Amino acid sequence: MEFIGHFRRLTRVQRNTFIACFLGWSLDAFDFFILTFCVSAIATQFQAKVSAVAEAIFLTLVFRPLGAFLFGMMADRFGRRPTLMLDIIAYSVFELSSAFAPSLKVFLITRALFGIAMGGEWGVGAALAFETLPAEGRGFFSGLLQEGYAVGYLMAALVFGTVFNYVGWRGMFVIGALPAFLVIYIRTKVEESPAWVQGQASRKAESRLGKDILTYLGTFVFLVVLMFTFNSFSHGSQDLYPTFLTKQLQFAPRTVMFITVMANIGALLGGIIFGTWSEKIGRRKAIVIAALLSIPIIPLWAYSHTVPMLALGGFLMQFMVQGAWGVVPAHLNELSPPAVRGTFPGFAYQIGNLLSSRNGVLQAKIAEQRYGGLFSPVLAWTLLIVATLVAVVTGVGRERKGVDLSNTS
Repeated sequence: MEFIGHFRRLTRVQRNTFIACFLGWSLDAFDFFILTFCVSAIATQFQAKVSAVAEAIFLTLVFRPLGAFLFGMMADRFGRRPTLMLDIIAYSVFELSSAFAPSLKVFLITRALFGIAMGGEWGVGAALAFETLPAEGRGFFSGLLQEGYAVGYLMAALVFGTVFNYVGWRGMFVIGALPAFLVIYIRTKVEESPAWVQGQASRKAESRLGKDILTYLGTFVFLVVLMFTFNSFSHGSQDLYPTFLTKQLQFAPRTVMFITVMANIGALLGGIIFGTWSEKIGRRKAIVIAALLSIPIIPLWAYSHTVPMLALGGFLMQFMVQGAWGVVPAHLNELSPPAVRGTFPGFAYQIGNLLSSRNGVLQAKIAEQRYGGLFSPVLAWTLLIVATLVAVVTGVGRERKGVDLSNTS
């Protein structure tokens, strides 16, 4: 198969680097999605509304740009590898601290701190991966790397469905601290980005960042708007979907796990297939097609009542949502200035994320105040709007498929 061939062509160093970056992003997403599965339980524990606990999702997202900036600067100045290790330790520590929060207020603080660490991982890991990997097959590796996000969601669903009834929401966050052990693998198996080692920009990144953002202000603004639409697309379809299944449809944890697992299998396949396809038809076309194909799936995904239909709807919806997302790591790195590649794509990504960070809270409040606690119409309208925005914004943008990423100067 072509997919296997891409891996076989990698050197040992390239393979180890990609595995480390993939796992770093997967475990980061795992830690984030643990919260989305535990919203109802946390609300019960602290005697709060779902929308009040959803503020934790908002705070995680709103602080991610700060992490992207800080860790991105460190990656450009001190190297991708040590920065990635520090970032993984940080998000694991803050995940663990969430488990011991004595009140909702303290819990919200720990999630804000987690958001800083979470925001740094994507940009640093993507830069390390694409500066190490060959240009051939970049679309495939982009799709697979991004779908570490879906793998993390899948892992969270499996853990929720199997151990939540035994360990509760606090135990879930304790399990979320295990990614810290990934640092051992990175320390022993992964080498620094060859592009960063060879380049001189790492010594100038701090002084040049402002200049590069001003020089490429149009590109930066476009990427921020693009990432706003993309983050609204993914978070709008994912963050409150488990709450929809547990709160509105009254499904048990194992049923929620099954539906979510099916959705994330679809996400994983969609990201890989559309990412690979983007090598042939271009990044923009692949994104636009995936976004538009999600619209006809909305009724099945949001208004079904039986488990088989919801599982099918979840599979197809996330196939398209993450199909579009699978192109993003390669697309953003190809559009970013070489000298600040550790900072620029991740920072733009997380600023876009910041702009969409109230999505979960707004969805919860609208469901509570306008639809009597029903999430179906809120999910449906959200997806219709944001899928259209993703297609339109992507379609008017530029493309630099296949550009050389082997230098940082």
